[in-house]
This record gives sequence, C-alpha cells and structure tokens, in this order.
Amino acid sequence: MSLTRKDRILKLIVEDFIQTAQPVGSHYLLDKYNLNVSSATIRNEMNQLEKEGLLEKTHTSSGRIPSTKGYKYYIEHLREKRVDDKIKNELKTIFDSSSSVEDILGKSCEVLSNMTNLASAVLGPGARDERLVNVQIVPLNNKTCTAIFITDKGYVENKTFVLNEETSVQDLKKCIEILNSRLAGTKINELVDKLEVIKPVLSDYMTNYAYVYNVLLNTFYEFSKGRSEFYGKEKLLNQPEFESDASELKKLFELFENPDYIAEMLDKKDSNLLIGDFDSNYDDVSVISHTISVDGSDLGKIAIVGPRRMDYEKVMNNLDYVAQQIIEHLSKAKVRDEVSKDEKE
Repeated sequence: MSLTRKDRILKLIVEDFIQTAQPVGSHYLLDKYNLNVSSATIRNEMNQLEKEGLLEKTHTSSGRIPSTKGYKYYIEHLREKRVDDKIKNELKTIFDSSSSVEDILGKSCEVLSNMTNLASAVLGPGARDERLVNVQIVPLNNKTCTAIFITDKGYVENKTFVLNEETSVQDLKKCIEILNSRLAGTKINELVDKLEVIKPVLSDYMTNYAYVYNVLLNTFYEFSKGRSEFYGKEKLLNQPEFESDASELKKLFELFENPDYIAEMLDKKDSNLLIGDFDSNYDDVSVISHTISVDGSDLGKIAIVGPRRMDYEKVMNNLDYVAQQIIEHLSKAKVRDEVSKDEKE
C-alpha cells in the first residue's frame, strides 16, 4: 500500500492507539517506528491531521488519539484487507455441522467474539412488518406441549410448557383454534394487545383459561421483543475503557439489555458502522454490523460491539468475510432444497 506521509502517520497513530490505549506523541512515533523525518515534521503533520478533524488532543497528554472521523478515514482508506486462515477453518466446521439459520448465525458470532476478543451479536430482523401465520400445538405427553408460532417471513418460535392440573391438552387445543381464527395475519408487535382484546372470548370457551392465557401472553411478548442474542460480553471486562470505570461498564451492559435500540440506531443512521454515534451515554461504544440477506429475505444482522478504540482492520475484515460466507452458504442450501423439492414432485 503506497501512502502519503500524512496518511502513514495517521495509520501508525490509529494502530498504535488501538494496541496501547495511550495517546501518541511525535517523539514516540519517531523513536518507535524509526521514521526518516524529524520530530518537527511529524508534529506538523499531526497538527494538520488535527485541523482536518482526523486526530484529537486529550486533556491529560500532549499526544493525539484518533477521532471518529479519523477512524472512519482509516477504515475506508488505510486498512489492509486480510483474513485469518483460522476463521476460515472454523466456519467450515460450523457449516458442516449446523443446519438451522439460527445455529449458523449464533456459532459464527461465537467465533467472531473469540477472534476479536470483543462482544458479538445476532440482531434479529425487525418484527414491525412481520405477521403471524398460525400457531400449531404438538402434545409431548398428557401434560407437556410445544406450541410452534410461524410468521409470514418464515420465522419459527417454539415454546414448550407444562400444563397445570386444571388444564388439559384439549383445553389448550381449543385455545389455539381460537388464536388461529382471531390472530392470523396480525402484526407480531401487535400480538400482545390483540391477545388482551380476545381474553373474554377465551374465558367463554375455557373454564381454566388464565394459566394458558398467561403462558401465551409471555410467549407473544418474547416473540415481539426481537430475536437478538449477544456472545462474549464478558470479554469487554478486559478492555481498558471499561475495566477501570464501573459506570461505563454499567452503561454498556444496559445497552446489551436493549438490543432493539442498537438495531434501531443502525437503521436510523442507515449505516453498518457506528463509532460513538449513539447518544451521549454511549459515546465510547462502536458497533460494526453486516446484514445477512438471502434472495431478498432479511435474516437480520451479525455485529461486533466494543469500545471506540477497537482493531477495525481485524474486526471488519473478519466480519465481512464471515457474513459473505454465511450468505453464500445459505444461498446454496436454499437452491439445493428447491431442487430436492422439485425432484420429489
């Protein structure tokens, strides 16, 4: 990669700060990297980078650190695109042993978390425009059942529960019939309110409707809340930004409790890259995501969550590679399934 002197200095500052979490000064750069220029020349270039908004000065040091604009410039123009062979082998193992989309996304995020030493996430697709197709009930024995909820986007949610003494499998089946007749076509995020409306109907058909109603209410609430999961959150305990500041760590874990907010911010900014772009509570948090879409069907996003000072080269290269491989694998699997279905017909 052929770089101008100014770009090379910015690249060194970004990468050094990522590794050390310490502001970078001109003398430090000269001594560590044996640059063939004077300290004054380096200082002049750093001053220019600061004027351009790519570097910023801290209050506690004469050194500089990358700004949000500096990180974004680094990502777009200065990072080298290479992928660790280890992640390629890990993905092959996942694809060979996993069949469901949820399993592939989850295990891939575990690999990303381990490779980057940061938290990762599966941010499920929004339920705003998704509708319930039907609910199916599968009795496992005379007191245990699994309810299967299916949406028009092909998403499936399972809920297994044990019936109380006053409720029979037949009561539950009757309840499900009512749900399918009254709730089919309802938007997922409206199910909880709609269930409340038909509560009197359930009471007319079932003597002991309260237990089943509460189980379904909880299931619909979880169903509409989103399909997001985080991996490796504990790895952030070792990051300097959080390990010495309990309040920052607390705010970060509050963010994990609200994955919908992360997804909403990504949508609002219309970007897969947020570097301190949340509100002021999360100005030292970065999220990098990649949408998983197969044949126009949005399966959600996979994302890396960490401090603003993260190894963007490693994170973005690995995340992009993993996402592309998942999409390619799922696309091929879909084609195979369609061919198999045609052959059977």
